[in-house]
Amino acid sequence: MQTVKNEISETELNLTPRQIVSELDKYIIGQNEAKRAVAIALRNRWRRLMAPEDMREEIAPRNIIMIGPTGVGKTEIARRLARLTHSPFIKVEASKYTEVGYVGRDVESMIRELMDLAVTMVSAEEKEKMAAKAVELAEERILDMLLPGGSRSDRRSSQSETQPANTRSKLRRLLKDKRLEEREVPLEVEQSMPQPMTRIFTTVGLDEMEKNLNDAMSQLFPKKSHKRMVKVKEARDILIQEEANRLVDMDKVVSEAKLRVEQHGLVFIDEIDKVAGRENKTGPDISREGVQRDLLPLVEGSTVPTKHGPVKTDHILFIAAGAFHVAKPSDLIPELQGRFPIRVELKSLNKDDFVRILTEPQNALIIQYQTLLSTEKIEIEFTSEAVEELAEMACEVNQKQENIGARRLSTIMEKLLDEISFTAPEIAPSKIVIDGAYVKKKLAGVVGDVDLTRYIL
Repeated sequence: MQTVKNEISETELNLTPRQIVSELDKYIIGQNEAKRAVAIALRNRWRRLMAPEDMREEIAPRNIIMIGPTGVGKTEIARRLARLTHSPFIKVEASKYTEVGYVGRDVESMIRELMDLAVTMVSAEEKEKMAAKAVELAEERILDMLLPGGSRSDRRSSQSETQPANTRSKLRRLLKDKRLEEREVPLEVEQSMPQPMTRIFTTVGLDEMEKNLNDAMSQLFPKKSHKRMVKVKEARDILIQEEANRLVDMDKVVSEAKLRVEQHGLVFIDEIDKVAGRENKTGPDISREGVQRDLLPLVEGSTVPTKHGPVKTDHILFIAAGAFHVAKPSDLIPELQGRFPIRVELKSLNKDDFVRILTEPQNALIIQYQTLLSTEKIEIEFTSEAVEELAEMACEVNQKQENIGARRLSTIMEKLLDEISFTAPEIAPSKIVIDGAYVKKKLAGVVGDVDLTRYIL
């Protein structure tokens, strides 16, 4: 059996549950039960990789169902979890899939998309590793253009001639010092040709075939290139990209990407409650139970064919989420329920949560707006009374209208700072203090008018 090794560092894998929760706390307020559940699930991955090889394949991931209204942090928890370990991550919505035989997306396409994403991720990492070498090779090619007759092959045939070598050394110094950026050099550039498009009008399961067919058709047409004069700074970027692509071993990239997907992949299935119903009526809902049955092999562990080769889903971690206002987790088919053994309920957000969301996270909304407006030399300061008032109004609107959780803060903040954002270039530089009175003046009328709130907030 192959020993599991990959490019993810031991430090990133060997995070304790407490460390994982601490990292999630930097961006997500509250929801401690959900954080603990995902932290344990992530730690179990490391434990499995440390287990004896004869048991490693037998240990299945503990998939999770998150239950809670919109805007309370379900998606953000999964996304931040993936970033902690640089794991391939994809978010999909269960409602866009249908069972085989109906028009819609095939559930296996989520694994194909996850594999494509992993290939892109690993390829970017490999290019970054080769960046220094790519820059060096690109500069040598630019020197060949700047010094006709002084290429590396010419220098090898006339080692005794020192003059071209000296000239090349001088040009190399000038190039590294960025003193030749505006000089033009002749560069052969691939001409962008319109690629043929083939559409397959049929039922689900053939989206991958359509993509592969378009790729094959594009290979039938030879790529054309032409020479044009470009500035050195533009030529450098083009040549660095070309050299990086040439240096990267795509077979190694695909192999590493496949290993990451199979051992560290994370699939977040949102709106799982939309397919959690039994077949008691006809119409658009006819395929809901069918979608669950199509999902079952993926969650249980199966092999999905992709253009990069077969991918096993046995150890991919699936996190499902839904509001479950109408349906209940018990409405899922029993087989699927059994594959999501961990259920956590996320709580609705209150005023105190909103105050913390506005101020505590590293990406807090107030910090975001302060950063944006600082580019216009506008300094915004929020008093504690203003923050309290914003939180109070967000709660009030959520109670009067649809409860959309923390997303309500974004709409309120945008309305509050609308005038400042519009006039910022005209009033800069300046410092603006936003207090409780300012918040009431800007928002009280809108929040008080239920009909207007329905359309604006």
